[in-house]
Amino acid sequence: MSQVLHTPPPPTAPSPAGTEDLAALAARHGLAVSGARPGLSDYVRQLWARRHFIGAFSTAKLTAQYSQAKLGQLWQVMTPLLNAAVYFLIFGVLLQTKKGVPDYVPFLVTGVFIWTFTQSSIMAGTKAISGNLGLVRALHFPRAALPVSFCLQQLKQLLYSMAALVVILLAFGVPPAASWVLAVPALVLQFTFNAGVAMIMARLGSKIPDIAQLMPFALRTWMYVSGVMWSIDHLLSQHGDLPSWVGPVLQANPAAVYIDLMRFALIDTFHASQLPSHVWLLALGWALLAGIGGFIYFWKAEETYGRG
Repeated sequence: MSQVLHTPPPPTAPSPAGTEDLAALAARHGLAVSGARPGLSDYVRQLWARRHFIGAFSTAKLTAQYSQAKLGQLWQVMTPLLNAAVYFLIFGVLLQTKKGVPDYVPFLVTGVFIWTFTQSSIMAGTKAISGNLGLVRALHFPRAALPVSFCLQQLKQLLYSMAALVVILLAFGVPPAASWVLAVPALVLQFTFNAGVAMIMARLGSKIPDIAQLMPFALRTWMYVSGVMWSIDHLLSQHGDLPSWVGPVLQANPAAVYIDLMRFALIDTFHASQLPSHVWLLALGWALLAGIGGFIYFWKAEETYGRG
């Protein structure tokens, strides 16, 4: 009898149906890809659900910021005041930028406080992910909570400084006025702008750590063109030979917009004529552009934070 040898059939690759079965099985038991980015609406809901964490985290950071200093939380007010004193000596006295600017001390202190809010928020946002990798890798939460909480921390610190600002306004003869109420919407818009830029910088800083070393130089340059120590309106009126585009660019600068709004709200000698045209629309536009754009830009890289 002849013996017929039969070779075994070659192994076949798993069918796509098997993959679909595994996906269906995972979905049936509520399993999802670890660290997958949620949809935008789900992400917003998750972030809102962590609002208590955001508030508590910002308070803890604010409390710990000066915990090793002997004067403690008093530095929250003293730091911007000392900065304002230095700027007054250099710019107001030596460079004479106070000429032609009524109530220069309230003008300067308001500018320094409001600028510091933006500067500190962006600097803290730049390191929000790269400086908290242990927290990012250990816990599952919307990563946007970190830059938002750092901006909230800076807002709380600004509110401490605003108490000192009110004393300075009264000491220099600036009377309380109904316009002070306008400081509230101005701060809300500035906070939205700051948080959006902080989220943009948080994503960039998570991939390029060296950017944190460059930011102080960029922010210092931005400060010098934002009218913190000098009046943009006075400069434009004194130098009519400047190119026509300089005035609109300086006045539309978002940092200058929020500083001018606060000066208009708090200082009675800072008149509406010194504000750029449609200033509230500018402030709203910058807030929406940075806030929404920055949030979406940060969300798109949600699943990459803490990896690598």
